[in-house]
Amino acid sequence: MKKYVVLFEKSKDGYSAYVPDLPGCVAFGDTKEETEELIYEGIKFHIEGMEAEGLLVPDNKVESELMIFS
Repeated sequence: MKKYVVLFEKSKDGYSAYVPDLPGCVAFGDTKEETEELIYEGIKFHIEGMEAEGLLVPDNKVESELMIFS
């Protein structure tokens, strides 16, 4: 099982999410919960498509850490 970092961004119209290690894998939704569901399905679909085309599915190379500044 592979694990990927998913980045979420809030905007005035809802939320977006993308996976830096899977270029083109993005999702948009009205709520964060909806966007989480959509990006989860999007990741599965993206990987299935890569495998079907015989492409190498990349490993997770992006790391994340929450840093708090005051």
